[in-house]
Amino acid sequence: MGRLEKMKERYDEIVIPEELNIRVQQEIMKSQRQQAEKNSIRQRYRLKKVIHGMEAAAATCILFIVALNTSSVFAKEVAQLPIIGGLAQVLTFRSYETEKDAIAVSVEIPTIEMIAEDTGITVEKINQEIFEQCNQYAKEAVMRAEEYRSAFLETGGTLEEWKKHNIKITVNYEIKQQNNEYLSFAVRGMENWTNAYNKSKYYNLDLSTGKFVTLKDMLDGDYIELVNKSIREQIAKRQSAGEIFFTPEEGGFTGISKETKFYINEKNRPVIIFEKYEIAPGSSGEIEFEITGGV
Repeated sequence: MGRLEKMKERYDEIVIPEELNIRVQQEIMKSQRQQAEKNSIRQRYRLKKVIHGMEAAAATCILFIVALNTSSVFAKEVAQLPIIGGLAQVLTFRSYETEKDAIAVSVEIPTIEMIAEDTGITVEKINQEIFEQCNQYAKEAVMRAEEYRSAFLETGGTLEEWKKHNIKITVNYEIKQQNNEYLSFAVRGMENWTNAYNKSKYYNLDLSTGKFVTLKDMLDGDYIELVNKSIREQIAKRQSAGEIFFTPEEGGFTGISKETKFYINEKNRPVIIFEKYEIAPGSSGEIEFEITGGV
């Protein structure tokens, strides 16, 4: 059997996730609608070309992801890949799940992949930083959970009672925006038994320069005062609608700093993020404020 036949056999053996099948079917239906006005012969011919092109694209995508991830979770990861265009994309570089002593760990580490060539943008350093930080968080979170388990058992708790705690440690990422101008995504570490160590870091990359974007870069003039004014106005409006925020005396919002977290949304506007319990009760979760002025 030749090399090409072996690759085809391997490809045919892969179970394509339902989500990917749905995407393919949607594209086929779209192509059919666009060709409806053509005669039946040309319609069949062009539809066949579309299908063949999609098959080739799917095969290329699969071969690429196999190169990145050779684990058993391959099919699941293909289904989770974002469909995007532009100069860059975010992919799952590594994912794994473990469980020991009733401590479950789920990790998805992203990597930035440049699509366009000759941009002059290098992302190796960023990717290495993300990789190290994700692994470090998972390692430290497991140690904290193990210490909690030891203390629980030493103070009279049983193994059966410990299992009921359902301890989970999660490291993952969320893409906020990616186009020809910006790539914005969040990397998160979470422990379901405590909020004290939950972390989120936002990466906002200007694809025209290859540099991280700051609020100062995106807003004109005195950006700090502009953002503070916008947030105060939004808080007042949301309070009048019944939403609860801490007062400044209670540790609520007093103003942003250079370290304030934000991401870039689909309108290319900065969205300020406050963590759970930071300026409002925990039931509110993360609090977001889109900044419209000065952009």
